[in-house]
Amino acid sequence: MTKKSMKNLFFPSLRSKQAIISIVTVVLFVAVTSFLVFEGTKKTVAMTLNGEQKEVRTHAKTVGELLAHHNISIAEHDLLTPSVNTKIVNGTAVEWEKARPVTVAVDQETKTVMTTETNVKEILAQADVAVTEHDQVTPALDGKIGKDDQIKVDKAFEVTLVDGMDKKKVMSTSTTVADFLKQQEVKLNEFDRIKQRMEELVLPNDVVQVVRVEKVTDVVEEATKFAVETKKDSSLLKGSEKVVQKGENGTVSRTYEIIKENGKPVSRILKGEKVVKKPKTKVVAVGTKVMMASASQTKAKTKSISRGNAPSGGKEFYVSATAFTAFCNGCSGITTTGINLKANPDAKVIAVDPDVIPLGSKVWVEGYGYAVAGDTGSAIQGNKIDVFMPTKQQAYGFGRKKVKIKILD
Repeated sequence: MTKKSMKNLFFPSLRSKQAIISIVTVVLFVAVTSFLVFEGTKKTVAMTLNGEQKEVRTHAKTVGELLAHHNISIAEHDLLTPSVNTKIVNGTAVEWEKARPVTVAVDQETKTVMTTETNVKEILAQADVAVTEHDQVTPALDGKIGKDDQIKVDKAFEVTLVDGMDKKKVMSTSTTVADFLKQQEVKLNEFDRIKQRMEELVLPNDVVQVVRVEKVTDVVEEATKFAVETKKDSSLLKGSEKVVQKGENGTVSRTYEIIKENGKPVSRILKGEKVVKKPKTKVVAVGTKVMMASASQTKAKTKSISRGNAPSGGKEFYVSATAFTAFCNGCSGITTTGINLKANPDAKVIAVDPDVIPLGSKVWVEGYGYAVAGDTGSAIQGNKIDVFMPTKQQAYGFGRKKVKIKILD
């Protein structure tokens, strides 16, 4: 093959390659230019997605279109700023946070709220849960929710606190008596007690009562009564008595432990005693001498009575007089001084009050004559006498009258 032939073959091939390179160059230029134009028309957007920040370039016209390009669907309670219809411009900042469930427990009831908030107060407001200053909120009202996404609200209720003598109504969220007392800053002393058990639940309108107990020592001097000793005395008429030795009370010092509840004594316990002064025994002589009365003596003295003559001398005064007989049902007929009236129906004897007329005294009674004060009676008190009559008829006939009496000895 000649050089000319070879040259003719080479140059057409070279021209073909140059054409291809030119085409490729044009295509690349167009592509690069198109890419640069495409990229140059994108807008820069700052996105914060669930707290993660990143910058993107996009041809999206709206926020909604931008999120759709990132496969993000917006739920009802999600946080999105700005709104989905906001037009994208260069430098737009888009923030999206997905709502999460938070459990709100109010006493025994629970509800779930979808929220993007972390502040406890805001979440409760979103859940329409109203709280008062006495309610207990966990976590604290001004705090943030924990990792468990749960809020607990214990609603306060009214409880009556009786602390000793003080009574007041308070609001409480405590569950036990012990918790309640701690919440109310009630301090118990050594002997104080609570009417409820400490582990007992406190319910609305309950009454928690604190009994304040104190023990005090009281030392007092008290009188001790004297004893009475009786001795028989044959020189005294039967039924009469004579004080031989006056009695005197003694003194003893006693130590008491007094327990008070809410300021009022509830028990008084004797802990010890000491004799300060011994009592002095009272000695009384009791008469045993039996008085004898004879009908002949009384008859002799009756003669002067019929004439209405009163003896001279003696203590004179007026008394209310009634009559009695020894022959009533159940009557023994024996006087206090030992006179047997049934055996001596004509004896002149009157019943007296020994404090007015001493037993054994000789007396003169107007309308009755000379007599002896030989008996007593429960109804004969003061200036009263009861005169003895042999029969019931005579006693009834005597009636009741005011008479003069003289004590002769």
